[in-house]
Amino acid sequence: MSTKNNLFILIIAALVLTFAGCAKKETSVAGGVLRIGNDPTYPPFEMTSHTTGQPEGFSIDLAGEICRINGWTPEFIATPFDGMIAGLNNGKYDIIISSMTITPERGEVVDFTEPYYLAGQTIAVPISDSTIKSTADLKGKKVGVQLGTTGEMMAKGLDGVTVISFENIGAAFLDMENGNIDAVLNDLPTSAAYIKEHGVAKFVGEVLSTEFYGMAVKKGNREILEKINAALQQAKSRGFYSQIHVKWFGTEPDLSKLQSVKK
Repeated sequence: MSTKNNLFILIIAALVLTFAGCAKKETSVAGGVLRIGNDPTYPPFEMTSHTTGQPEGFSIDLAGEICRINGWTPEFIATPFDGMIAGLNNGKYDIIISSMTITPERGEVVDFTEPYYLAGQTIAVPISDSTIKSTADLKGKKVGVQLGTTGEMMAKGLDGVTVISFENIGAAFLDMENGNIDAVLNDLPTSAAYIKEHGVAKFVGEVLSTEFYGMAVKKGNREILEKINAALQQAKSRGFYSQIHVKWFGTEPDLSKLQSVKK
């Protein structure tokens, strides 16, 4: 083989390695740091510790374990919930871990992991209220929700309801406490945490939906998605998931409910 041919082969090989390296860089965790977008206003899943000023909560603990299994360092990036998917697709972070319900609409623009929590929408009203007992009683009422959530979507689908959207759900509860809105429509666990801490509201009616939380990655990022799914399974099978469920919710989880859903 001629020297000219050898040189041509070397150039082609170098180009292949260069492009392969670039492709890997687009999907890998750069520098071993997993950048995590989350909204730290949603206890007991994501919040800021009053004592340390650091992120804490069920989702935060789970994210930390996933990073430990994969040899990554977590970096939490606080982001308002309604702008979270845009931030992911613009490269602000590698993954969203922020109590995000898996929906077909969101699944068109991001890829979801396997489910890591089962929740549902509920109605909360002031303790003194005796008029609202179900969604039918919300007609003509002002209902507080969080921007960009499935609770907001549900409230906007109710007949005759005035929907007031807030950047965080705590602000909605505070506005209800001040008499400016009549009810709050939100995920059960976070509403329950607020009611337990503040004691100014109560639940009415039944749980209105079945919603699975998933972690979201940029569309097509199979490398990170597969590693996170594998780590999530380890966290469940080795008892870590149950441990943090007891820590943040006071009960053992029913892992049989966390089955794969259409994403």
